[in-house]
Amino acid sequence: MQYVELKSGDRMPLLGLGTWQLRDQECIDSVNTAIEIGYNHIDTADGYDNHQAVGRGIKESGVDREELFITSKIKPENLHYDDIKEDAQRFLDELEIEYLDLLLIHWPNKDIPLEESLKALKEVKEERLAKNIGVSNFTINHLKDAADFDPNLVAVNQVEFHPSLYQKELLDFCQENGIVLTAYSPLARGEVFENKVIKDLANKYDKSESKLVLKWLIDKNIVAIPKASSREHLEANFDLFDWELPAEAREKIDQLNEDNRIIDPDWGEFDY
Repeated sequence: MQYVELKSGDRMPLLGLGTWQLRDQECIDSVNTAIEIGYNHIDTADGYDNHQAVGRGIKESGVDREELFITSKIKPENLHYDDIKEDAQRFLDELEIEYLDLLLIHWPNKDIPLEESLKALKEVKEERLAKNIGVSNFTINHLKDAADFDPNLVAVNQVEFHPSLYQKELLDFCQENGIVLTAYSPLARGEVFENKVIKDLANKYDKSESKLVLKWLIDKNIVAIPKASSREHLEANFDLFDWELPAEAREKIDQLNEDNRIIDPDWGEFDY
């Protein structure tokens, strides 16, 4: 495993297991299998309705809590001060752990003052319920607003990021301000497997499309959290750390941006 350092000095694994749409026994088995393979970063959210299953998968793995990096996220409608304080403890109870390594605002909500949310999250961190605080789906303007409240609070911004949505300006801003960028939907919900450039590179270098794209991300110090449930896919995604991405592949993938946003809910605030 390779790591990136957060503002707190904690190390965040560059590869994690995304658990969106994983529930019940499938989720339990996926988490357990991932940890057995060597994953030590598990990403979940209140909105995924799978905290209990994730927690059970962790427990069944038998691994020590300190060896894992666990992330969860607060729903956008629950960003009032009291809701955040209550949710933080509820998440821990559901996951059956004593602290989160990272707690995120899942989506910005223009109807709830950001300062109110950040005040609660800062207290959650001070109370050691979460070791690090971050956000998800924040634009540069959102991040600037968060920095006005406390420039050291937001450690991570988790956003949709893949070759056809190469948000370089956002990535540069985050890295210039000590914010780690995490890529969700890093394989563009499977679209990378149909991209001719990536397919040609995969054939040329005898690496799967997913391996090339995930390696492209982590080489930029972007955390990638692909979802996988089968052992085959979990193992394939994990095979990233003992080979180098060819310069030609990196350069060609860099040129694939089409501003192709796949996750764009009606209540998103991407125009801010």
